[in-house]
Amino acid sequence: MPRSICHIPPASFRDEFISLENSVPDYMSESTAFSGQDTIQETFLKRIAALESDTKSLAEELETTRMEREEVRAKLFESLIANKKYLREVERLKKENLLLKRMPLFLATVVEMGPDYVLLRQHGNNQEFITTVAPEMMEQLQPNSRVAINNSLTVVRILERSVDVRAKVMELVELPDVSYDQVGGLEAQIQEVRETVELPLTNPEIFQDIGIEPPRGVLLYGLPGTGKTMLAKAVAHESKATFIHMSGSELVHKFIGEGAQLVRDIFQMAREKAPSIIFIDEIDAVGSIRTHDGTTGSAEVNRTMMQLLAEMDGFRTRGDIRIIAATNRIDILDPALLRPGRFDRIIEIPMPSLVGRLKILEIHTRKMRKAEDVNLAEIATVTDEASGADLKSIAVEAGMNALRRNATIVSKDDFDKGIKKVLGDEIDGSEESLRMFS
Repeated sequence: MPRSICHIPPASFRDEFISLENSVPDYMSESTAFSGQDTIQETFLKRIAALESDTKSLAEELETTRMEREEVRAKLFESLIANKKYLREVERLKKENLLLKRMPLFLATVVEMGPDYVLLRQHGNNQEFITTVAPEMMEQLQPNSRVAINNSLTVVRILERSVDVRAKVMELVELPDVSYDQVGGLEAQIQEVRETVELPLTNPEIFQDIGIEPPRGVLLYGLPGTGKTMLAKAVAHESKATFIHMSGSELVHKFIGEGAQLVRDIFQMAREKAPSIIFIDEIDAVGSIRTHDGTTGSAEVNRTMMQLLAEMDGFRTRGDIRIIAATNRIDILDPALLRPGRFDRIIEIPMPSLVGRLKILEIHTRKMRKAEDVNLAEIATVTDEASGADLKSIAVEAGMNALRRNATIVSKDDFDKGIKKVLGDEIDGSEESLRMFS
């Protein structure tokens, strides 16, 4: 419609121009008339130019509005698609939740992927099978992904990568800072550990020259706090080996086959970090006498135990990898663990003797400023029920008592209070000890 305004038909324009021309008075001179005609013409040209400019602006605004409308329509369409996708995801999660509540899950690893299938290997029995996966899960899968499957071999969820699980349950120390000098009262045990663990790592040719194989594994047993973990760290330090430490209870997982996979991961990491020492604390959590009560939990523990035995048997030539385990309950361990070729050397870590307690106290008070009335021999005498960990706690508590009274020298009274707090009932039961220490 604006275009019809801009382009005035020539006839109409001519008529209007003639009308304006005729309106010029007769008395005006010829030059004045011509000047008026020029002014009228300029006026019309300016009006035409203004109308054309307005028309162009309106056309540009119309095009901008049309493009904005198309953009809004595109965003609305994308929102509808995203909404449908979220609704499908909600339904999938509801189904997954129901599946998790109804049946146990098994662990599997993605071996191979195709356009419309996934090849999985189930942990525990190593069986391989092909299955299909929902499109939204297919996008997240890749070879070596860990998945949970149900009895019908359907993938119900994607699990964290195994390296993440290892990071959560393992303590990996490239070179522990604990030396033999920091382990008091265990001279005989230190010598045994050096022969069975340190020597094969630092000087393996000695065993080759003699023609014997070093022990495959060392089992340390004793009451809590007697120094089993510290001894294992010390031998790793002296051997300049990576120390891989984990608790046996961490090998028990809720997904079937996951504990066995974690055992494989431990030994694989030991190979990657060699020379290395694998230290499994509380091995009785997975190494106790096997039961068959029909529960999923006991079956999973047994499966993990079998994988541990298989890994130990498979390391015929371990070379620069050693295995140390510790337990407080050797009486409940499965005899299969104690057979020759597995844990060949069994070392008892006893409660410290009087001489041992004195050495432990000297180690933990080495940098402490002590008052003249502090007698470590007397403290060792009255703490006959204390373990190495207890003695360390007594020394720390004595130092804290000195700090509380803004002192820099630890007194006999500070140690009195430390013993009372750490040992409690044990020291209360010995009036003679109290009189000796008072």
